[in-house]
Parts: sequence; C-alpha cells; structure tokens
Amino acid sequence: MSRKPIIAANWKMNIGPAEGAAFIESFKNIVKGQDIACDTVIVPPFTTIPSVLNALGGCDCIGIGAQNVSEYDNGAYTGEISTTMLQELGLKYVVLGHSERRQYFGETDAIINAKIKKTIAAGLTPIFCIGETKDERLGGILEPVLEIQLKGGLKDLTPEQVADVVIAYEPVWAIGTGLTATSKEAQEAHAFIRKVIADVFGAETAEKVRIQYGGSVKPENVVELMAQPDIDGALVGGASLKPESFAALVTSAK
Repeated sequence: MSRKPIIAANWKMNIGPAEGAAFIESFKNIVKGQDIACDTVIVPPFTTIPSVLNALGGCDCIGIGAQNVSEYDNGAYTGEISTTMLQELGLKYVVLGHSERRQYFGETDAIINAKIKKTIAAGLTPIFCIGETKDERLGGILEPVLEIQLKGGLKDLTPEQVADVVIAYEPVWAIGTGLTATSKEAQEAHAFIRKVIADVFGAETAEKVRIQYGGSVKPENVVELMAQPDIDGALVGGASLKPESFAALVTSAK
C-alpha cells in the first residue's frame, strides 16, 4: 500500500502576518505548474494564520495548521486557543507534542493525549511529534523512550483514528542543530515506530500511518531520507522559513 508523502513547514515563533502573506505569494509562483506529489502543509504562528489563508485565496494546494491547541473547549483559560476557533478558520492540521512544547512548557504525554483527542474530535489531523534526546540515544534507551511517548500520546484511540494521525519522529538532538540522523538511523527509528503501532493497533493501521522525519531536513538531504521505506515525509523547521528552500523540499518529495 502506498502512503502519500507529507511535507510540513513548522514556522515556530517566526514570520509575522505581512511576511507570511509574501511567503505564500512567492511560494505559489515558484511551484506553479510543477508536479507536486506530496501533501503540503504550512504551520504558522496563530497571528499569521489569517493572512496566510487570505494569500492562498481558496487554493487548496497547501493545508494550513496550528502549532498547538488547548485541551479545553472554552472558558477561563487566558492565552489558550480552542479547536472550535481553529475549525472556524478552516485549518486542517495541529502540531502536537513537539519537543519544544515538552521541554519548555512542561507538556506531558497525558496533556498531549488530551490535545490529540480534542483535535481528532474536531475533524482536524494531529501531527504528533515524538523523539529522544542525545543522552537517551547514547544511553541505549531510544526504543523505550519512543514507545512510552507513542503509547502515551495515542492512549485510548481506535485503530481508525490512529490511521489518520501523522506521526513526526524528531530526534531532539537534531532539531535546529544542523545534525541530522543518517538515513539508516532515521529508517530504523521509523520502522520501530511502525512496529509499535502494529503491535498496539494492528498491522493494517501501521501500514496506513504516515511517519515524517524532522530534524535539520533540507533540500540536500530530503531525497535520501524520503527514499527509505518507512519515511513518509518531513516536518521542517529552519529550511521552511524561505519560500525557495521549502519549494525545493516539496517538489523533490516523491
């Protein structure tokens, strides 16, 4: 069974509304007429989302996502954004469990699990991030770490729900450092993730789930990474902040 590749741009806390609109105009011009074989996703900061959607002008060539969402529906939660607010904007994706959310904002597997459930209930697709630190990899506990994060984040979901989740494997030591897992290392981690999903949710679900690699992905290494049998795309940080480099990633993803 072939899984459609998915390339997503995580802009993090970069690119305001005016710059976001200009990025979309430029990106559309660069890729115009080119054969794009992947789902293309851009995940701007909340304040930039409306201008990006406006610049797209109804073109469904790019799915827009949010970088986070609340596990609560509404109410006295200052600074939070609910799934219904994201729905109203017409978003399609939500990035959840990113290592920066875990590390700097204290998000636990249980919080991430609650957010994933809210996201699915709202008809949005979670891009669910997992990954190990350098110490965990060197300490030989890569697999237990990934398994705990996976099972914790996907707790109580049905196989059908899990099949629609996009999983992003992001070794923490490779995010923004310029270091990249070798294609062999990345493939081994992806194959392990797929095995855990097969064990918990069944082989058919594991076959359907798309697993992205994230961690210093750039046009120079994306083709080799994507050639691996269990790597179905990329979650891109730094290389997604310029329309030229993001377009190069998207057009080379086969």
